[in-house]
Amino acid sequence: MSGTLTMAACPTTPAAATESPPGDTSATATDAPLRRPLVLVGLMGAGKSSIGRRLAQRLGVSFADADSEIEKAAGRTIPEIFEAFGEEEFRNGERRVIRRLIESGGPQVLATGGGAFMADDTRALIKEQATSLWLKADFETLFERVSKRSNRPLLKTADPKATLRDLMARRYPVYGEADIVVETCRVPIEETVDKVYHAVLDHLAHAATPAP
Repeated sequence: MSGTLTMAACPTTPAAATESPPGDTSATATDAPLRRPLVLVGLMGAGKSSIGRRLAQRLGVSFADADSEIEKAAGRTIPEIFEAFGEEEFRNGERRVIRRLIESGGPQVLATGGGAFMADDTRALIKEQATSLWLKADFETLFERVSKRSNRPLLKTADPKATLRDLMARRYPVYGEADIVVETCRVPIEETVDKVYHAVLDHLAHAATPAP
């Protein structure tokens, strides 16, 4: 694996409207509760993309998926990027794309890859310019979900279960720095979305309350 990963200088679609909320679009940026990006973090299989799309609709803002934006910018799938350039180059591109989305996106829900929040500079950017939310799931839930898909480069090992446990051990303490933490489990997705939505509203209300 060698070479440098080249990504398009400009996003394929405007960052602020990467993916419009489906369904009811009556809410506008002026009456939406968010005033800056809400960044979803967590391990693969936590549901960041599927929950994020529905959450964006509930909040009346746009949705962006960092992994999809990386693939658009590179003109390759993420497994192809890993194979051709390695993880380090992928992470470099990931940092650039997430910075662009946060700095130009305005209020939105942004789903990130499992390793994005582990980068010190990305984590600092999110803390400064966005609100972070960790979708926390247990091992059994995560492994059941990721086992259904074969496009997880980090799990292409001799022992995927051990690899996932190792990722949890290393990443969960860092994910714990997120502004909001929501425990997820194997329930209908709309139930989880509702739980996350109210956790976000509670956090925003608390943040807006003046200190005594």
